[in-house]
Amino acid sequence: MTDRPRVVVVGGGFAGFHAARSLAKRLGGDAEIVVINSTDYFLYLPLLPEVATSLLEPRRVAVPLAASLPGVRVVLGEVDEIDLEARRVGWVDPEGDRRSLTYDRLLLTVGSVNKLLPIPGIAEHAHGFRSLAEAMYLRDHITRQIELASDTDDPAERTARCTFVVVGAGYTGTEVAAEGVLFTDDLKKANPDLDGQPVRWMLLDLAKRVLPELDPRLSATADRVLRKRGVEVRMGESIEEADHNGVRLTTGEHVATRTLVWCVGVRADPLVDGLGLKTERGRVVVDEYMRVPGHPEAFACGDTAAVPDVTRPGEATAMTAQHAQRQGKLVGRNIAASLGKGTSRRYKHHDLGFVVELGGRDAAANPLHVPLSGLPAKAVTRGYHLAAMPGNRIRTAADWALDAVLPRQAVQLGLVRGPAVPLETAAPERPHGT
Repeated sequence: MTDRPRVVVVGGGFAGFHAARSLAKRLGGDAEIVVINSTDYFLYLPLLPEVATSLLEPRRVAVPLAASLPGVRVVLGEVDEIDLEARRVGWVDPEGDRRSLTYDRLLLTVGSVNKLLPIPGIAEHAHGFRSLAEAMYLRDHITRQIELASDTDDPAERTARCTFVVVGAGYTGTEVAAEGVLFTDDLKKANPDLDGQPVRWMLLDLAKRVLPELDPRLSATADRVLRKRGVEVRMGESIEEADHNGVRLTTGEHVATRTLVWCVGVRADPLVDGLGLKTERGRVVVDEYMRVPGHPEAFACGDTAAVPDVTRPGEATAMTAQHAQRQGKLVGRNIAASLGKGTSRRYKHHDLGFVVELGGRDAAANPLHVPLSGLPAKAVTRGYHLAAMPGNRIRTAADWALDAVLPRQAVQLGLVRGPAVPLETAAPERPHGT
């Protein structure tokens, strides 16, 4: 037992990880800092497409929490109960036992989940791209489709297995399509029976252009790279039904495929819905200090919270890793201040630019709003990722170096099967985008 105040951080993603690190630095041994997370690692999401296309080993993007957060207690479990009045958090540990903990300060950073739309067949036949398991599944699945296509004499089946449909042309979908087509090119070379067989990649979105949230110049760069590689970029189109044999597009066209990758966006974790707090588009409403109104002991940030964007009055900050990381660092300072250590500051961040990895020698970046493409953008993009990763930098750089001189390794490991990564992780929403 201890008289030290206890700070409980729910979630170990970008916001939770950096908040815990900030708290440990500011509070030291003056407080007990507890991170409750479903995995024992921090997942560096931006590099998941490189895991899915066999460029990076899965462990490269999984940074161990305990080793990276000295002075922080890491608890494994799925939080399913938060009692704000009793100041208690409840969770289920990996072996199914129920546990709970009281707190003096609470930080909600439970992140986000795949966003579903009420389209028939999506939950059953599509797969998302938000977790390490989903990336590993997709890597095996793509490899399996090419290998099975090589093994069949049925032209229709071969065509379906060699057709890959990605829905959503934001960051994730664009990177998956750009990296994926290079992956299947390599797989096809390793299967000579597929000589002359077209491998088709499609990228669909109801938006007018790829990467609609970014500068049009970055969007144009990504669009040009995708089309040059043969990706069918179909803006203003999406799917209206999916089944085992393929998808029907909003144009009425039927596309035979065994692969449907769902990248239409995210929504706050459903845990938020049961808290009884005011929300905005499913995210907890907080002030510019990331405090929960009416609960001075509770804070929230990252994808979980609608943090006011003081650079754009009336709007909330976007659900991006860049915002989550910076909010996490600052909320650690503000929680420490609420315990008498230092002073609080409101969140204010001007974007310094974006990077988009497009595979091969291509990328799109605008550091300090200077648009770049090709090798300069590639150097900036990889430099940014190495700087932003809280661990595994040398191993990641080594994988990139080996990829530059050695053939890509592509085998099915069979560690994750489809039923283990269901898309149905959130309630369907009405369509308002893709």
